[in-house]
Amino acid sequence: MPHKPGVYVMRDRLSHVIYVGKARDLRKRVGSYFMPSRKGSADLKTRALIESVWDLEYHVVGSEAEAILFEGRLIKEFRPKYNISFRDDKRFLLVRVHLADPFPRFSLTRLRKEDGAKYFGPFAHAGALRSTLDTMVKTFGLRSCRAAEPGEAEYKHCLDHVIKNCSAPCVGKVTRDQYLARVEEACAFLEGKSRDTVEDIERAMKEAAEKMEFEKAAQLRNILQDLKTTTRPMVRFTRKSLPTTINPEADILALRDALALSSPPRIMECFDISNISSTHIVASMVRFRDGVPDRAGYRTYRIKGVAHQDDFASMAEVVRRRYSRILRSPSKDGEPATLPDLVIVDGGRGQLSSACEELQRLGLRSLPIIGLAKEFEEIHRPGRPLPMRLPEDNGALRLLQRIRDEAHRTANGYHSLLLKKRVRESLLDAIPGVSAKRKQLLLATFGSVDRIKSLTPADIAELQGFSIALATRIVTTLSGDKDSS
Repeated sequence: MPHKPGVYVMRDRLSHVIYVGKARDLRKRVGSYFMPSRKGSADLKTRALIESVWDLEYHVVGSEAEAILFEGRLIKEFRPKYNISFRDDKRFLLVRVHLADPFPRFSLTRLRKEDGAKYFGPFAHAGALRSTLDTMVKTFGLRSCRAAEPGEAEYKHCLDHVIKNCSAPCVGKVTRDQYLARVEEACAFLEGKSRDTVEDIERAMKEAAEKMEFEKAAQLRNILQDLKTTTRPMVRFTRKSLPTTINPEADILALRDALALSSPPRIMECFDISNISSTHIVASMVRFRDGVPDRAGYRTYRIKGVAHQDDFASMAEVVRRRYSRILRSPSKDGEPATLPDLVIVDGGRGQLSSACEELQRLGLRSLPIIGLAKEFEEIHRPGRPLPMRLPEDNGALRLLQRIRDEAHRTANGYHSLLLKKRVRESLLDAIPGVSAKRKQLLLATFGSVDRIKSLTPADIAELQGFSIALATRIVTTLSGDKDSS
């Protein structure tokens, strides 16, 4: 590894990204993980990370600031389990100015909108940016007041013009054209195209040092460093420009060759079942288009026809529901909705056989389908007695793993959501006629379900909105639950 700034990406044996880090010096930073002394002195999380690393890649960038931006983008993209920072939706700061405003002002924001305004950034160092923006506003005499169109009323309460920090366009001290020229100069400065301001500060700093005004010189030095940090040209990483070793197009072609398909599987759908005992058996279906997730095509299902834990029957039900609905639902041009080029089920031969039977019943015998068993990453195919095993670094296998893991994540997320919802439910939810509002009134009046069990129908019927019939139903249902318990 070179002694240069950059970002490193650690992967596990399944090629999942588990950690993304930045470094001012890649060789020193990454090398520190694998020093013998690190294993004994590191915390549990770091030791677990080191033991899980199977593969490593790095990307050299131009500066430490670029490394920070790149690291944040990659963490938001892959959401590695060993990263904590940048996993939320917090964004880097941008500078916004709308040149169509009567008197444009520069402001900070974290969200870029399609509003016709001009945006600069993102900027990695928030402190340096705020200092630079403050210096820039004072240098170019720009307004800092928040009024949309300042006038005489704002001028009376503003001291910026008095201390010569603002050119006061609100009261005509400069014309709008003159003020806009100042704004354009400031824009050029933020883009790093103007060196006059930096040179002026350098000159003032040297003059202060020669006069032994060291406190002033130090202050100017700090301002100068912030200016150089903020206006240094940097690569702005976007989702589409993220460097990565994943090549979806190459992986699709590799999968076509591995499975001997007649055409590349542009659209793939993968199914996964999630359950704990017989509680909330759910399934997920995720769709990949051109090798990347098509989240608009994701679906989640609650299994209805399986009373007990049975992955085979559950897989059959979700496949039947998915493709019978597609066959029944014509698209806009009257033709059947788009079927996938490849169906993937999470599991071995049992899950695959159940799915194949349902496809045959629907007349989709020719639809390509495989099963991916997790333990040894074996690929099961209909009519083939032996599974296929691909090398771990094969792009086709990595593509199958990505879609399988996405289906697993979606199914588990939906299952967790239902479990949390069930925790909030009570016995009252199962009683016909007891709405959420009535349940809230019952609990607010009587305190708990156990207290309601001891009441008579007449006691409950005194509440507004409760008939004697509904009150009797409530008491009868709760009494039956009490007897069974």
